[in-house]
Amino acid sequence: MIKILVTGGAGNIASALISRLAENSANHITIADNLLTGDMSNVPTDRTNVQFIKCDVNDYNDISPLFFANSFEYVFHFAAVVGVQRTLQHPLWVMHDIHGIEHVLNLSKNTGVRRVYYSSSSEVYGEPFEIPQNEQTTPLNSRLPYAIVKNVGEAFLRTYYREFGLNYQIFRFFNTYGPNQSEDFVVPRFIRQAMANDDITIYGDGSQTRTFCYVDDNVEACINAHHSGQFENDTINIGSDVEYTIQSLAEKVIETTGSSSKIINLPPLAEGDMTRRKPDISKMRQLLNHDLLPLEEGIRRLAEHFENTPAVS
Repeated sequence: MIKILVTGGAGNIASALISRLAENSANHITIADNLLTGDMSNVPTDRTNVQFIKCDVNDYNDISPLFFANSFEYVFHFAAVVGVQRTLQHPLWVMHDIHGIEHVLNLSKNTGVRRVYYSSSSEVYGEPFEIPQNEQTTPLNSRLPYAIVKNVGEAFLRTYYREFGLNYQIFRFFNTYGPNQSEDFVVPRFIRQAMANDDITIYGDGSQTRTFCYVDDNVEACINAHHSGQFENDTINIGSDVEYTIQSLAEKVIETTGSSSKIINLPPLAEGDMTRRKPDISKMRQLLNHDLLPLEEGIRRLAEHFENTPAVS
């Protein structure tokens, strides 16, 4: 039996990762989540090799019994406060996530964990110095609390490897969408609005760019990195490298869903809406043996899912 801990397991990427890990009956997966931003409906409770524990990784007394009661071989630390609006409105919540990073690494070190996987973010790049953004050569420009905490987390993992030999992998996730994603995020929000023929609302003029990766491709890259050990003690950009303006994303959603929605431009966000995102995904491509799912197909899949699924907050 291989014991695996996934923190933040009720979130978008982590829940999809758990479903894939659970396909191997030799894996026994423990999920730790306080459900602040995750949703219990995302948790694959039908799997006999998955157990859910509601707890807060930022509270040592809450998370430490899980480590001491189990001999985890691998830890996926994906717990974090997420969502642009939420992280801007509650920066102190975000800063508290540093405690969770320290707890997970200290407990992993002291209980014999073989490798820790960390969910970082493209936000560490901030406003880009160069395009595409490369894991080694692009300077980090973290300014907002969410980006700073992710950057600090990466530094903690590298430090624990140097000081204690605790192996790690850092996944720098770019925009990833899928069926379990909250409608705080742009792709599911646009699709829901389009399917209801409601106005699609964009902050600013829509010229800001992002890339959009379907969650299955994201998770497959993570799983392959886990199984192969490739890029151990290294950082990997995980995402698509096809760049879209937010305006063109809205137009593509309307076209793909056959919607009569109109695009409405709202005042730009005061902060946190970076002008461009486009990763160098050379490492990710080495982990996959196929092309990434095109955005149009991903929109269709998500729209089909939403046809039979009530809206979630």
